[in-house]
Amino acid sequence: MRADTTTQAGSPPAGSSAISHGHGPGGDGHLKAGLKNRHLSMIAIGGVIGAGLFVGSGAGIAATGPGILLSYALAGVLVVLVMRMLGEMAAADPQSGSFSAYADRALGRWAGFTIGWLYWFFWVVVLAVEATAGAKILNSWMPGVPQWGFALIVMAVLTATNLGSVASYGEFEFWFAGIKVVAIAAFLVVGTLAVFGLLPGTDAVGTANLTGHGGFLPHGVGAVFTGMLTVVFAFMGSEIVTLAAGESEDPEKAVSKATNSVIWRIGIFYLGSILLVVTLLPWDSAAVKGSPYVAVLEHVGIPGAGRVMDVIVLTAVLSCLNSGMYTASRMAFSLGRRGDAPKAFATVTKRGVPRVAILSSVVFGFVAVFFNYTSPDTVFAFLLNSSGAVALFVWLVICFSQLRMRRIIERECPERLTVRMWLYPYLTWAAIGMIGFVVAYMFTDADGRKQMYLSLVAAAIVLAASAVVGRRRRAAEVAPAS
Repeated sequence: MRADTTTQAGSPPAGSSAISHGHGPGGDGHLKAGLKNRHLSMIAIGGVIGAGLFVGSGAGIAATGPGILLSYALAGVLVVLVMRMLGEMAAADPQSGSFSAYADRALGRWAGFTIGWLYWFFWVVVLAVEATAGAKILNSWMPGVPQWGFALIVMAVLTATNLGSVASYGEFEFWFAGIKVVAIAAFLVVGTLAVFGLLPGTDAVGTANLTGHGGFLPHGVGAVFTGMLTVVFAFMGSEIVTLAAGESEDPEKAVSKATNSVIWRIGIFYLGSILLVVTLLPWDSAAVKGSPYVAVLEHVGIPGAGRVMDVIVLTAVLSCLNSGMYTASRMAFSLGRRGDAPKAFATVTKRGVPRVAILSSVVFGFVAVFFNYTSPDTVFAFLLNSSGAVALFVWLVICFSQLRMRRIIERECPERLTVRMWLYPYLTWAAIGMIGFVVAYMFTDADGRKQMYLSLVAAAIVLAASAVVGRRRRAAEVAPAS
């Protein structure tokens, strides 16, 4: 028998784990617990450091001014609350489908189906975005190879990595995240020294750039909320560690550690680095609108800053691609186990890898890459916009699921409530109110309105599909009885 023979996972009862924590070979219909603690630590840290921080933050600074710090702080508070809720559920019941599985049990099959497929859709579109971004950087270094060729290469290499074992995914992500962390740490050290004039050729800058050039809020308080629209989506990915924790040897400890550390991760990596940018450079300078981190490094006299940042951004892109494939496949696997996706998605290899789920996700990613090159302003623009508000939908579902799951856990297994949401249920409702405000505010912004409308269309389509699947499932259950 071949070593990679697949086996079929049966439909598990609600709340049962899809993870095998044994040390023997996989192939029993379960994912294999192959992630080490160091993998989980770096996945948790790297999950909040994306290419959007290094490049996309410039647009937020240009639109908001130094007040972008408030945008990051508000979005950061929201993410911390949501991650605490998710951590509470994940520590009590580690699941490969994470919030989708919890929504399934707490809110109903329709909720788990809908949010699971929307989340999968979000990540397969991200695969196309990141593959194209990485191909552009590589093409600038080696123009003899076409962009589509590089996109194909990076997708193929990382697909092979994910097909190998969950440990190979974790090892790649460990080093990708490590490079990002070292880069941000170095930036924080260099930037801090420059702020106080401790680098050669620099003088202490004080608060001139924070309060000058129109003040701290040059475009008014409303710009802070506009800035939140760009900032909120930069934090998508922080929840990946709760999916990955299920494939670790001690998921409860991993989830607890990850959720407890999210505060300092956001505080240092986002607020700390953006504070240095707007302190060292005028927010309205042309250089900041491009790549603010490159602008700061060039400002303090670091040679080759642009090329160094290209390497770091490429690493962030590859990290996002790697995690995107992993996340989409695990969500597809979970949907398959629950009967909400083709049964083949719930098969695993002898190594405990959901090969069909991975390949299916990658195929859709390749299709999206194709449309990115052939129809960037039509089909791909639709795909991109229709997945734009999925982060907010996911966070809302997590909040409402936690309201119900807390009571279920307290009734059935209170001893597993090792991570608790602060001030339950008041902070949960506060988070729901904050998300509702962001959703409402998106309708006042031209780009945000387009994303919200198309995302609602996508959600309606998936919701309708869940009704059809649910009707067929009920009919199938009734048929044997009759």
